[in-house]
Amino acid sequence: MSSRRARRYDAAPIFAALGDRTRLALVTKLSDGQSRSIAELSVDTEITRQAVTKHLRVLEDAGLVRSTRAGRESQFELRPESIVQMREYLDEVSRQWDDALARLRAFVER
Repeated sequence: MSSRRARRYDAAPIFAALGDRTRLALVTKLSDGQSRSIAELSVDTEITRQAVTKHLRVLEDAGLVRSTRAGRESQFELRPESIVQMREYLDEVSRQWDDALARLRAFVER
């Protein structure tokens, strides 16, 4: 499997996890670099703490957040390196499209 294909495969869980509005909102809350408990992340949501926990587990499985135990609570924080990897992947796809469009333009203008 080529490295490009491997990266596309690795990026899929991230995009799938971010495809949900609630999970995207959780990532946004964590994007300030502060770790937060489930109780803190549940504030101003219309879903239960149990539902927030399930969404956080999906984000954790995708590599977007990490959890640590602090006493009886889990603290969640964003893993910025996963966002950087996703951005690199999107940049690569963008370059591929730019190259393909340039080839198409050169072909049409001949």
